[in-house]
Amino acid sequence: MDIIIVDDDPFVSLSLKTILESSGEIHVLGIGKNGQEAVALYEKHRPQVLLMDIRMDGMTGLEAAGLILAKDPEAKILFLTTFLDDEYIVQSLKLGAKGYILKQDFESLLPSLKAVVKGQNVFGNEIITRLPSFISNASHSRYDYSAKGITDKELEIIELVAQGYSNREIAGQLFLSEGTVRNYLSSILEKLELRDRTQLAIFFYKN
Repeated sequence: MDIIIVDDDPFVSLSLKTILESSGEIHVLGIGKNGQEAVALYEKHRPQVLLMDIRMDGMTGLEAAGLILAKDPEAKILFLTTFLDDEYIVQSLKLGAKGYILKQDFESLLPSLKAVVKGQNVFGNEIITRLPSFISNASHSRYDYSAKGITDKELEIIELVAQGYSNREIAGQLFLSEGTVRNYLSSILEKLELRDRTQLAIFFYKN
């Protein structure tokens, strides 16, 4: 897997490069220290994943991601930061980043990179638990779910999934069986071309 690492701390970048390449599964194409270098390195190498910090001198990681994704919407950007900041998480979701994980969660880094390459969204447990509060504070969705064949009942289920309810809890709320909820959820994921509940919650929030 070919990646680029961008972090304003050279020690962190080199440590990440050494550790990740020692796995035998990662090849680091380049290292940058700010957003400007991230943009330049991405355009030069077109890595499978851009692993990038958020707070950096000059251009931030979020600003760099915005420029990169505007030119290449298929770019896979994984943010690796020490900051569990609601505003950063929201911005990363809106930009279309593939993931947001904490440096303290280092053991999840390699699996996260692999998941991102496969097209999955990766957000650490700390971020996932915050999604319901983001959703409750967001304005009502303008996304036209009916264009995807989503029914009113399915939209109710989507909203409850996004708020963190389990299948059992959703069944209780809507007076359905768990099996029926599972069937609804499978249909929803298929219609929206999503893989799992996490992607569904993120999709609902972003839209």
